[in-house]
Amino acid sequence: MRVIFAPWRMEYILGQKPDGCVLCDALGKGVTRESLVLYVSDKAFVMMNRYPYSSGHLMVVPRSHVGAPDMLDPAEWSDVNRLVRLSIKVLRRAFNPDGFNIGMNLGKAAGAGITDHCHVHVLPRWSGDTNFISTVGELRVIPQALESTFDKLLPLFKEEEADT
Repeated sequence: MRVIFAPWRMEYILGQKPDGCVLCDALGKGVTRESLVLYVSDKAFVMMNRYPYSSGHLMVVPRSHVGAPDMLDPAEWSDVNRLVRLSIKVLRRAFNPDGFNIGMNLGKAAGAGITDHCHVHVLPRWSGDTNFISTVGELRVIPQALESTFDKLLPLFKEEEADT
């Protein structure tokens, strides 16, 4: 019998679920390690995924609390896409990935964990990053702590902002 311990999950399982939107709440806390928000623009922001699929898993989120991109005005959608590009540049510098998965899950049936505030996932990927533990053990290993990833990415967002 295999036993895997993930004690951090118990806080999520038993913890009180927020009444509001976790994305809006994170933005309200500003750019901090606690919020995992890395960058804020006029119409969107970039934050780390608290439950990542890979190290550096980011989310680009419009400030407008809407469930789908067709509900955004053209300027908001443009800013979201600008921040997706910025996120790719930062992740390339920080982690030198071999590729990226970029996408949205709109609605519960599509796998959205947060259904009422759309966001774009930006995941760095590496050749061979699906190893035996993922395929055989049905377990994902994230090799870097969220705080370490945050500390690595934050200065790069500031540098890239200065260059744009």
